[in-house]
Amino acid sequence: MSKSRLMYLPLGGAGEIGMNCYVYGYGPEDAERLIVVDLGVAFPDMDTTPGVDLIMPDIAWLEARKNQIEAIFITHAHEDHVGAVGHLYERLGAPIYCRAFTANIARRKMSEHGYSENSVKVVGPWPETVKKGPFEVGFVPISHSIPESSGLVIDTKGGRIVHTGDFKIDVDPGVGEPFDHDLWASLGKDGVKALVCDSTNVFSKEEGRSESTVGPEIEKFLKDAKGMVAATTFASNVSRVRTIALAAERAGRSVCLLGRSMKRMTEAAKEVGILTDFPNIIQPEDVGNLPRENVLLLVTGSQGERRAASAQLANGKYMGITMKEGDTFLFSSKTIPGNEKGVIHIMNQFSELGVDVVDDNGGLYHVSGHANRPDLDTMRDLVKPQTLIPMHGEHRHLREHVKIAEAAGTQGVLAVNGMLIDLSGNQPRVAEFIETGRTYLDGSVKVGQFDGIVRDRIRLALNGHVIVTLIIDEDGDPLGDPWCEVMGLPETGRNNAPLVDVLEEDLSQFMGRANNKTIADDTKLEKELRQIARKTSQGEIGKKPEVTVVISRLG
Repeated sequence: MSKSRLMYLPLGGAGEIGMNCYVYGYGPEDAERLIVVDLGVAFPDMDTTPGVDLIMPDIAWLEARKNQIEAIFITHAHEDHVGAVGHLYERLGAPIYCRAFTANIARRKMSEHGYSENSVKVVGPWPETVKKGPFEVGFVPISHSIPESSGLVIDTKGGRIVHTGDFKIDVDPGVGEPFDHDLWASLGKDGVKALVCDSTNVFSKEEGRSESTVGPEIEKFLKDAKGMVAATTFASNVSRVRTIALAAERAGRSVCLLGRSMKRMTEAAKEVGILTDFPNIIQPEDVGNLPRENVLLLVTGSQGERRAASAQLANGKYMGITMKEGDTFLFSSKTIPGNEKGVIHIMNQFSELGVDVVDDNGGLYHVSGHANRPDLDTMRDLVKPQTLIPMHGEHRHLREHVKIAEAAGTQGVLAVNGMLIDLSGNQPRVAEFIETGRTYLDGSVKVGQFDGIVRDRIRLALNGHVIVTLIIDEDGDPLGDPWCEVMGLPETGRNNAPLVDVLEEDLSQFMGRANNKTIADDTKLEKELRQIARKTSQGEIGKKPEVTVVISRLG
C-alpha cells in the first residue's frame, strides 16, 4: 500500500479575491479522501465578462473524483464562499456542513435550485467536531463582517491544519462572536502542520479597528444630516446593518430596509437568534408619511450594482421613494477594486439630483472585515504553525504574506489556484499542477471559461458584425448579388456612402469575376466573401468586423 499524503489544493481564491474553493486530501497518493472548503462565486464586469451572471470555480478535477469527496465545509455566508453551493452541488453530491446562520443561507440557495435542504447539516462551534473519513473537522468562532464566521481545524493522522477563513481580530464586533485569543492559542499547543490564512489586508500596516468604533460616528453623522438619509453597506455585514439601524434609532430616525438581500440577511439573523435588538422597521409605503429628517433608508448596492436599491434610487425612484436636494447618501463601505466605475456613476447620478454623497475616505464610517498586517502577525504567533500558506488574496498579497512569515521565522508556501501542495513531512512541495479555470453562469446555462462564448461576445462588442447572404440557384449560379446586414458599425464610411452599399458593391464585383470552381465550393466561397467584407470595412471605417456568411443553395 502506498504511503499516505496530506495535500492542499486551491481551485479558487488563491491568486484572486473571490470565488473561494479549497480542497484538502489525505490518503494514498491519487486516491486521497477529500474535503472541500467553501464553494463561492465572483462577479462579472462588462469589460471582461459581458453578459455573464456569475463566475464560479472550475471543479472538473473534483467532479472526476466525486466518489472520493467526504464532505463540503462552508466557513461563512458571504457569496464568495457559499454562493455556488446550489449551482455546483449536483456535480459533487457530498453533504454540506456549516454553522446555523450559514446553514440558513445555504439552505435557501439549495431550495432555489430544487435540492433538499436536508443536504445542509448544522454544526455547533468548537470543540464540537465532524468526523468524515480520515478527517475530523471543527468550526472555530472568529470575528469577521458576517455572523458566525468560523475558521476550521482539520485534523488527520498526517497532522493538523488550521484554515482561518476570512477574519479580523475584533473583541467587540457587535454581532457574532468576539475574537478569543486564548482559544486560538490553544489550537497550536500540540503542533500545527500548516496555517492557511486570509491575506486580503496584508498591505495595511495599521492595526484593524473594531466595529464598535463605527456606531458613534454614524450616529453623529445622522444627527447632523438634514433631510432624508440613505446608507448602503454589504447586506451580509449584519453587524454594520445593526450598527447603522441602532445609530438611526438613537438619532430619531425610523429605518426602512430596501433591497431583497438586505431583508433576507436580517431575517436569517433573526431566525437563528443572533440579531435580537434590531429596531422596528417601517415599510416603503410609510416613508412618505414621515418628515424626511426622521427617515433612514438602509439600502443594497454598495458596490454600484446596477439593479440594487441604491442604483434605482439614483435613477430617480425606488418602491415609490425619491431622493431630492437636501438629502444625503452615505457609503458605509469600501469599494472593492474593479467596482469604482459603477460606484462613481451612482455618486454622480445622486449629485445631479442634488443629493449630497459621503463616502468613507476619512475612515470614519467603515472598518474592514479582514485582518491587517499586525493582526495577521498575531494570528501566526498564536497558532505557531510549521508552515504558513496564504490564501484569499491576489498574487501580490500571497507573495507579501509569505515574505512577512519568513521574516518572522516561519516557512511560507506561495500556492495559487491549481497548485497541489504535498504537506507530508517537514518540507511542503508542489506535487502537481492542476488545470484550473472558471465556470460562467450565462443566463441559465453554465459555460466554461475557454469555451469561446464570452470571447466571441467581446469580439462582437469590439468589432461589430456583418452578415453576408448569398443564394445559389439550381444551376449553380448566383441568384442576384450578395446582400449585407450590419450591427454595431457606423452607417457610413470614408467615402460618405452607406457602408452596406460599399460592401455589397465590392462583394458583387468579386462574384462577377469568380470562377465556377470557387462558386461550387462553399468553404472557399465563404472564406473569400468574409475576407472581402473585412477588407472593405477596414478601408471604410478602420475596423475589421466579425463576419457571418450565409450561403443558401436551391434544389
